[in-house]
Amino acid sequence: MSFFEKIREGLKKTKEAAGGQLNAVLSNFRSVDEELLEELEDAMVMADMGAALAADVTEQLRRRARLDSLQTREQVVAALCDILSEKMVKSDGLHLTTVPSVILVVGVNGVGKTTTIGKLGQKLTSQGKKVLFAAADTFRAAAADQLSVWAGRCGADIVRHGEGSDPSAVIFDALSAAKARKADVVICDTAGRLHNKQNLMNELSKMNRVIDRELPGADRETLLVLDATTGQNAIAQADAFNEAAHLTGVVITKLDGTAKGGIAINVSSRLSVPVQYIGVGEQADDLLEFDAREFVRAFFE
Repeated sequence: MSFFEKIREGLKKTKEAAGGQLNAVLSNFRSVDEELLEELEDAMVMADMGAALAADVTEQLRRRARLDSLQTREQVVAALCDILSEKMVKSDGLHLTTVPSVILVVGVNGVGKTTTIGKLGQKLTSQGKKVLFAAADTFRAAAADQLSVWAGRCGADIVRHGEGSDPSAVIFDALSAAKARKADVVICDTAGRLHNKQNLMNELSKMNRVIDRELPGADRETLLVLDATTGQNAIAQADAFNEAAHLTGVVITKLDGTAKGGIAINVSSRLSVPVQYIGVGEQADDLLEFDAREFVRAFFE
């Protein structure tokens, strides 16, 4: 199954709801008038693209219709695809050229963070990279056990401490092990707590200081995992973690289980970072590298 086919299958609920509304609005297309533009804007809001983004996209479509004399449904769809995909920061993949490189994975509990790390580890080991997991979520009892299962499944090493240990100590030991074992990539799980933003910032800052000290100049990605089914709550999470962790990318999980797929466009536009991966199922190969243009195109197919 191609990326587009997987996207289309994974976005079935979004397509049936939001895409269905967009296509319903355009099915009786006669001209680009204010009624059509208002209906398209409402459909984008319903897809969780956010009111501000939907209004901006609508205004751009209004201008383009006037300048380019859009006359047909196909021209309007093409213009919408252009505008929506341009709203997202283009991904050129993860930057992991140093040995080792570091991926710090953040997000609240329940979004699929540990599973995403396991799937990402499997992708990287299948590319011939030596991967080491740092089980730095020491507050959730099952997190290290879950990560150990994934390590065994994909052939990654793992460094873990006891429950309640200092997460930064886990990171330190993992980086030391990675240097000794010549690992290519260290993927760090972190605790998913947002109850106190200052504590979150302090904890992530401490981890980053350890990485800076132990691996100066190493390539580092900081990925936020968001659950698409949480809708607008994901935006509040994104803002908090971006403030705390200076994100380089986003992973959006459970897109196959929601009608709110527009959250991907909203988050990328709001944070000015790329969506690097999306999750559209339970299998390891259901973590897909994100393609903004094909993602948007799936709304209209």
